[in-house]
Amino acid sequence: MDIELKKKNANEVLKRLRKAYPVTGPFVEGSNPLELVVGTALSAQCTDVRVNAVTKELFKKYKTARDYADADQATLEKEIYSTGFYRNKAKNLRGMGKVLVERFGGEVPDTLEGLLTLPGVSNKTAYIVLAKVFGKLEGVAVDTHVFRLVPRLGWSDAKTAEKMSRELSKIFPKKSYQLMNEYLITHGRAVCSPRNPKCGECVLADICPSTCKMKNNGSGKNL
Repeated sequence: MDIELKKKNANEVLKRLRKAYPVTGPFVEGSNPLELVVGTALSAQCTDVRVNAVTKELFKKYKTARDYADADQATLEKEIYSTGFYRNKAKNLRGMGKVLVERFGGEVPDTLEGLLTLPGVSNKTAYIVLAKVFGKLEGVAVDTHVFRLVPRLGWSDAKTAEKMSRELSKIFPKKSYQLMNEYLITHGRAVCSPRNPKCGECVLADICPSTCKMKNNGSGKNL
């Protein structure tokens, strides 16, 4: 599929998903930049629902960057234990707080370069925070759902999230960066699951290369 066909296909995919999912989500919740960057960092290898359950209590205690910088490692580990990889995440949150205090006056920076200096903040996290908090669409956030669905849709076969993000930014207009991420996440949860995707129920079945390939192979296995 050449780039122009990918653009046309991508536009149709978004059009159909917008109609299929009047409401998207759930996603990581946060009432301010610090809460969103912390919640999104905790979402690595964890569901957004679980993260929101944990941060509901976490945010009552940790309200500033200084609170995270001064946090006790063992205590913080216990508080975020159910999000997985809790030791490393607790270390990152403390480091994040320290960097915010020492380099940014305790405030979350509004640039990609600044956000990427924070421990535990990936390009995905930075793109989400920039879009949702600062209204800046700097790149396509590639999480596990997007990383799974994009090859199935024939848009990219990149082996890293960073490379896939760059390729997707050439297919989608900047105004659709955040929408693409949220609709693919929602569709990935509801229909296009890792194992046994519900292709028979999929609104994209007739334009999805993976569905067509399965039909041609006479196979019901997911690709």
